[in-house]
Amino acid sequence: MKRYILLIFLAFYSLLATAQTRKYVGNFSQLRTFYNPSLTAQEGSRFTTLYRNQWTGFEDAPKTIFATAELNLSDLKKSKGYQLENQSEQTTALQHGLGLLLYRDSFGPYSETQVNLSYGSGINLSENVMLRWGSAVTYTLLSLDGNKLTVDQENDPKYSRLLGQNNRSGKMDLNLGLTLAGRNFYVGYAMQDITQSKLMKSGDAFMEDLYARKHIGLAGIRTNITDAMGLVLNGLYQYDKQEEATIEGQVKAVYQNIFWAGAGYRHNQAYSATAGFRLNKLQISYLYESPIADAATIDKPSNEITLAYQLRAIKSLPHRKQLQVW
Repeated sequence: MKRYILLIFLAFYSLLATAQTRKYVGNFSQLRTFYNPSLTAQEGSRFTTLYRNQWTGFEDAPKTIFATAELNLSDLKKSKGYQLENQSEQTTALQHGLGLLLYRDSFGPYSETQVNLSYGSGINLSENVMLRWGSAVTYTLLSLDGNKLTVDQENDPKYSRLLGQNNRSGKMDLNLGLTLAGRNFYVGYAMQDITQSKLMKSGDAFMEDLYARKHIGLAGIRTNITDAMGLVLNGLYQYDKQEEATIEGQVKAVYQNIFWAGAGYRHNQAYSATAGFRLNKLQISYLYESPIADAATIDKPSNEITLAYQLRAIKSLPHRKQLQVW
């Protein structure tokens, strides 16, 4: 059985606190529903899976998996296309989207599993702008196997209650979001864990002091530079009372809606490079992330692979090819 010395455990405990309040993903624009429920099914019905392997090459390093399913209810009507993608079909009627997200994070003896049920709706303010709002109910299960931990001073009250037992806790909470969106832009604000687990909690209290309400800003814009080339820019801001605010951004160049390459930066934490391609309704992308030297607990890179499948093709305007990458 793997046993962890105090140094590794302290690094783990520090990262654990961070993980509880922040979720870092290089390709965050592929998981917009997770950060802001008002964007649920905003791009139509789709399935998305993201796998992140942090500290590649380090045994029992953090691993994260996201799997999402989004359904735009207008797709069930078998209309000619997604309303936002054809101006002649826009109305002031409400649009509705449902989402299911499964999240799994593991790091040595620690694991976190979350089920996220989201709903998003929107109404057209004009031919080009929509106001969207949404909410999500989340249930999170946290587990820490104290049998895999060892410290120099087992009587230290900070750690003694964790040792020699399987610590488990569960919590239920709410997320809310509001977004102003169009065909080629979005800007939104969301709150996660609004009740700070007061809605429901159970099990051991080993993570209770880390629960915090999170404030998230998410925005993006995309534009055609030429008939063949496009440019996409996304940004993410996260804040809570446990840590300083973090901001990150990513820019991509897209060729013919088929290939893209880009770079990203998370302030004082990491640089990233990404590339991907689209084959009909399937999108595949890869991201490599390298920590900044001063911010690295362990100087190892992270890797991400994202798969996304669009159930219905997004239609372009008659006079312009519509960018289909965020």
